[in-house]
Amino acid sequence: MKTVSRTVPGILTSIATFGFLALANAGDEAEDHIKKSFHVASGGQLILETDRGSIEVRTAETTTRPEVEVTADTNTHLEVEVKEAAGLAVEFTQSGNDVHIRGKDRRSFWRWLWWVDNWQGPQFLISVPAKYNVDLHTSGGSISVDDLAGEVRSKTAGGSLHFGRIRGPVWGETSGGSIALAGCVHTAEVKTSGGDVSIGEVEGDVIAQTSGGSIHIARATGRVVAETSGGSIEVEEVRGAVEATTSGGSVTARISRQPQGNSRLETSGGNVAVFLADTVGVEVDARTSGGRVTTELPVTVQRELSETALQAKINNGGPKLILRTSGGNIRLGKMS
Repeated sequence: MKTVSRTVPGILTSIATFGFLALANAGDEAEDHIKKSFHVASGGQLILETDRGSIEVRTAETTTRPEVEVTADTNTHLEVEVKEAAGLAVEFTQSGNDVHIRGKDRRSFWRWLWWVDNWQGPQFLISVPAKYNVDLHTSGGSISVDDLAGEVRSKTAGGSLHFGRIRGPVWGETSGGSIALAGCVHTAEVKTSGGDVSIGEVEGDVIAQTSGGSIHIARATGRVVAETSGGSIEVEEVRGAVEATTSGGSVTARISRQPQGNSRLETSGGNVAVFLADTVGVEVDARTSGGRVTTELPVTVQRELSETALQAKINNGGPKLILRTSGGNIRLGKMS
């Protein structure tokens, strides 16, 4: 027993010494830089996969010196600068005009403890040609993409997503963070497990989902599908059919052109308001169990008209417009 009691302090001292050296080595590695250059042409693709770290993509050169930078000049010269942080090793490959960057986590147990207490995370700051495609994945960090002509795909396990004006399709998913899209020309499909969704003007369809936040869409020329488990939904203008569902908030939509498919707006705990352009023809089926149904538009009653329900045609009918709420009012109005 005496031998063991004398050995334990020695073991603890060795562990502390080893931890100090590991942290010192981690600090040394954080100062290392890797610099690569690639020649690319417009229309290529940047694929970035990292075990951790935030990602920012720009379409203009920068004068700062970030941890990871990719710049493209008029000669389509792509330069990559990498700074390792706390054991993140970065690898590069090129195939034609496509560049693949992979960040692998090489932390030991001691580096992991150091990272938890001192985490700032590496940052990938990238500048690419104005016409380029990006596919971005990180296991922990935010993702931001500036104005770009190309396809944008992004996924993070924990962080916000921010997109500028994208001339191409946008797909984005995060497990915990807000999503903002200034606009795009094509389909926009975004999903978050916890945060607000804000979308500007989209020339195409919009699919937006959140498990805990509000959804705001400025304008969509195609179909809109919006779903949240805890927040309000507002679609300022849609030129196609709209499906909007929330479990805890209000739903508002403005339909400016004749939809080609059925629409449904539903909430379990709020009001529903729909505003229609003069030329829009629909068959309304509205019902509330905790409020009133009112209309500012001329209707042709088909089957039911009461304070809590309305089944009627507007402008000789058309696709179905189904409106439901369990705890609020339903309003049909004229779009100004």
